[in-house]
Amino acid sequence: MNLRRVRAVARKEFLHILRDLRSLGMAIAIPMLMLILFGYALTVDVDNVPTVVWDQSGTQTSREFLSRFGGSPYFSLVGSVRDYGAIERAIDTREALVALVIPTDFAERIETGRRVSVQMIVDGSDSNTATIAIGYAEAIASIYSQQVAIDTLRRLGGPQIRAPLEMRPRVWFNADMESRNYIIPGLIAVIMMVIAALLTSLTVAREWERGTMEQLISTPVTGPELILGKLIPYFAIGMLDVLLAVLMGHFLFQVPLRGNVALLFGMASVFLAGTLAMGMLISIVTKSQLLASQVAMTTTFLPAFLLSGFMIPVINMPLVIRAVTYVVPARYFVTLLHAIYLKGVGLEVLAFEAILLTVFGAVMVLVANVKFKKKLT
Repeated sequence: MNLRRVRAVARKEFLHILRDLRSLGMAIAIPMLMLILFGYALTVDVDNVPTVVWDQSGTQTSREFLSRFGGSPYFSLVGSVRDYGAIERAIDTREALVALVIPTDFAERIETGRRVSVQMIVDGSDSNTATIAIGYAEAIASIYSQQVAIDTLRRLGGPQIRAPLEMRPRVWFNADMESRNYIIPGLIAVIMMVIAALLTSLTVAREWERGTMEQLISTPVTGPELILGKLIPYFAIGMLDVLLAVLMGHFLFQVPLRGNVALLFGMASVFLAGTLAMGMLISIVTKSQLLASQVAMTTTFLPAFLLSGFMIPVINMPLVIRAVTYVVPARYFVTLLHAIYLKGVGLEVLAFEAILLTVFGAVMVLVANVKFKKKLT
């Protein structure tokens, strides 16, 4: 391999990128825009659930119970209603996702130590939010019920009692339970895979469509030299994107980076090389910019977004789909990023994922070299 010819091809590709503002914008601006949009839009946190109340009791006791919901970060009391029709309208118009109905004899039953039922009506069209909201409500009601029982026993002169079991949860790696600390690292992997494949998927196809491939074929440049020379500029731009994404994650989203920065960029370079080679392979096979971009988007975005464990845990997927995820390289890079960002572990734990990413990159580069032929066919 002649490094002088590789450098000449890389210089030619750099000049093309600098002269084509659309390509440069796609390479730098779009990843940053995607990170901002998805970073702020995607969240699995359930808080400030809009809640309306029908307090038929209207007593100090019922208001005290409702204050537990109002004082919780998970519920936001947005108004009071006086019938089921108003509850239905509030839920239909999305003014509220939850409604609490306090019975007329609530205070009387509480004061006499009898059981009382509080109705909770939930909009189930968003099943995930509904399930989590019900869990929060049950926890609030349970704590209130326990406190009432203890106060009643104390008022009657009974012995002071304590709860027989006290659970003190300790959250590792993401103590604040912020979903963005989990989403942003995975989002970096998804954006890198999509953008990298899209960028290089147009390179060889563009040469065929513009008729410049014949000129390249007539030169002494070999296939591996041409592929390497075309990959170098996009690899440099991709690593710049990684740097910008890491800086945005730290300064804009305040995502902690507990692991080794060198390991992060090392694994990113391996993943980026494989993804760029994958895009190059698509460009070599299709020889059409339009078809190449469509194939690149289909084979990168959907698998990376849905099958990498970024949004849906792999363990929760059906067995057949779970088997498919093993051929999605983004799955291993997402795992690496989560572990480096949140857990701060190294290759002693992540060796398996690192090896598979290296194999993916090597295979993509090898297949791209095999498929590229210096002939007019």
